[in-house]
Amino acid sequence: MNNNTISEVLSYAEKLGCCCLLNEPLKKHTTFKIGGPCSAMVLANSEQSIASMLRFCTENDIKTLVIGNGSNLLVSDNGFDGVVIVVGKDFQGIKLLDDTTIEVLAGTTLSQLCMFALQNELTGLEFAYGIPGTVGGAVFMNAGAYDGDISTVIDSANAVDFNGKVLNFTVKQMVLSYRKSVFHDIDCVITKAVFKLKKGDKTAIKEKMDDLMLRRKTKQPLEFPSAGSTFKRPLGSFAGKLIDDCGLRGYSVGGAQVSEKHCGFVINKDNASFDDVLTLIKNVQNIVCEKTGCCLECEVRIID
Repeated sequence: MNNNTISEVLSYAEKLGCCCLLNEPLKKHTTFKIGGPCSAMVLANSEQSIASMLRFCTENDIKTLVIGNGSNLLVSDNGFDGVVIVVGKDFQGIKLLDDTTIEVLAGTTLSQLCMFALQNELTGLEFAYGIPGTVGGAVFMNAGAYDGDISTVIDSANAVDFNGKVLNFTVKQMVLSYRKSVFHDIDCVITKAVFKLKKGDKTAIKEKMDDLMLRRKTKQPLEFPSAGSTFKRPLGSFAGKLIDDCGLRGYSVGGAQVSEKHCGFVINKDNASFDDVLTLIKNVQNIVCEKTGCCLECEVRIID
């Protein structure tokens, strides 16, 4: 982006009441703590601001990247030559529509949503407690853990396309499957979601949430930056077990490492670069495929 275009983006973002950051390092906005600067970063504060910014970028042929908490993202050290729209802390909110139905803005974190459900004695979201992402990102990838996923609790969602049109999706229209949704195949941004839960016992809900959080802390390398589970679960097996069976526990490339605690995680152990992580992922895929015949599919979204 040239300076004139950047100035136009800054001016337009200010008109929308959004904070705009220039040359902002993306490593500050991803859980991998990797990524170079973007030309401009706009912190979305409403559905309308997202719609307007997307339409502005489309009309002016500006490259656009939309992120939430950056928890499933690996960004190049070269950064992103375009506008990054962050659907995060400036766009959060939760409210009850009735006794068992919750409406949530996309920038709200899953942990915030789970705590709200707990406070209102609603069960069904316990599996999501501790998943380090936003509601928008969770719907996008049908996030799940411990035998639960978003498809079991979501009722509907709003999204805006790159022409600024607001769309509504039913569960059926979202085509939710293992770590995938229709949003992978269409150009639009999730802005809010509606969840249908069930009344439950508050003590039992909290006990389950605490148990799952303890399991995460015990079994996952939460002490290091990562993008969560690096590979999708292969049919009939587990990525971590296959990687471990191939002798790759602790395998490193530069500052990137296959976690010694859980082989399904690639971690940023020591100031890893984008190339370190990408090379490690590809090497693991090649070795596992050669030794087991199983081709692991990367779950992390890669922006190069």
